[in-house]
Amino acid sequence: MEQMHRTESQYQSTIDDGSKLTADLLPELQDEAQFYEQLVSGYSSTIAVPTVKNPTQPASELSLPDSVRDQGLTRLKALIILPFRDSALKTVQIIAKLLFENRKDPKTGYPITKYERFLEEYSGNTVYFPKTNPKPADYVQTFNGNTDDNFKIGIRLTKKSMSLYTEFSGSDILIASPLALRMVINDKDQDFDFLNSVELLIIDQAELLLAQNWENLLQVLDHLHLQPQKLPETNCQRLRSYCLNATSRFYRQTLLFCSHDLPEFRGVINNKCHNYQGKVRIINQIESGSISNVLTPIKQVFQRIESSSVESALEDRFQHFVRNILPQFTKSGYSHCLLYVPSYFDYVRLRNHFKKEMISFVQISEYSKKEKISRARDIFFHSGAPLMLYSERGHFFRRTRIKGIRHLIFYQPPNFPNFYPEMINLMLDINQNRRDGLQDVMSVKVLYTKFDLLSLSNIIGNENAWNLTTGASDSYLFSNKE
Repeated sequence: MEQMHRTESQYQSTIDDGSKLTADLLPELQDEAQFYEQLVSGYSSTIAVPTVKNPTQPASELSLPDSVRDQGLTRLKALIILPFRDSALKTVQIIAKLLFENRKDPKTGYPITKYERFLEEYSGNTVYFPKTNPKPADYVQTFNGNTDDNFKIGIRLTKKSMSLYTEFSGSDILIASPLALRMVINDKDQDFDFLNSVELLIIDQAELLLAQNWENLLQVLDHLHLQPQKLPETNCQRLRSYCLNATSRFYRQTLLFCSHDLPEFRGVINNKCHNYQGKVRIINQIESGSISNVLTPIKQVFQRIESSSVESALEDRFQHFVRNILPQFTKSGYSHCLLYVPSYFDYVRLRNHFKKEMISFVQISEYSKKEKISRARDIFFHSGAPLMLYSERGHFFRRTRIKGIRHLIFYQPPNFPNFYPEMINLMLDINQNRRDGLQDVMSVKVLYTKFDLLSLSNIIGNENAWNLTTGASDSYLFSNKE
């Protein structure tokens, strides 16, 4: 069963049902600690099965029925994909507490080998959070801890202890980031046979993986359950039949956890997960969405762009913006306009178009240096450039407070719904340049297609999003202005 999940109303989840473990206990999972408890208790009883090399007796004398075939091509059974080292640190601590709480030594702690090295490498390196202009609470929660996204650590479990930094093919659990796994896959000097017999795949905090590099995760998923590069040191008589038949992917259980639903997450479940028992999706109904957190009294116009397919939506959006929106907002009366772009590919295309048409603008992306960001903010605030091109990933990693915004255009609904009110609330009077002479001229416009249904639902609620994508009109007005 494939699935997406998280804590209570905050987390969505989807499961690929290859195991009775999650299918039966899923309604009882209220937070991540309980989830990992079920994971460990369900797999620890069978996880420490020794790997036996090929015997010397003839195969005909050792033929075993399927009921006693208990091994995969490698020992690794569970793969947990996480975005940061801090997430891996918390996961290991949860597993250790659940397994060895009754055997914790008052002086030495849990029976974990190389734990001091683990703490040294996976803790610390917390991002600096300013006190004068504090960052949003969700930013502090995300980046509090070691935010290195290149890590991988094998874990071997026994009845009495847990060993860290074990060889991947000889581990029971592998915790890694998509970037680290992709580097192993692309390294010709290393093999990735340890990914062949994964029985449980967990993708946690998928929204953070999306903000990093979604392609890394997709490449990892494409390299699961492939033909081994080397002959496995396994007793072939004990190999499960589906491992020999190269059908392991139909028996793998996949769980995907995310804070909100997006097409990318559904694409993983629909295209990368193939469990023969089907799929389950658990999502929260959204009544009002993040638009209820908008404090700036302003009218917000949602404008639909007609598009016949997902493939043509990118071009249709660009042409509509260039022909109908850009000419209007490059006039003198529409100064201080910020263009918010979720996709970096769209960001690059728009940037190249602005340069080609010699449009005056400044830009901030995730690749911009601090000096250029400060300069761009200053030019924009003091009317040095009428337009700012702003990427979503740049906002995710920095949460730069842009002042002087009079007109805000969302090139596409934000992937992170909390960014919608956060950007509009930057338009409050306290953030404006009172000398620009544009006190009464302000606007918010959101461009969308019918394929942005999930993103819209996170912002304005399920019912409103459905009406906006299927209604007869192509323009809708939301306002909190009295």
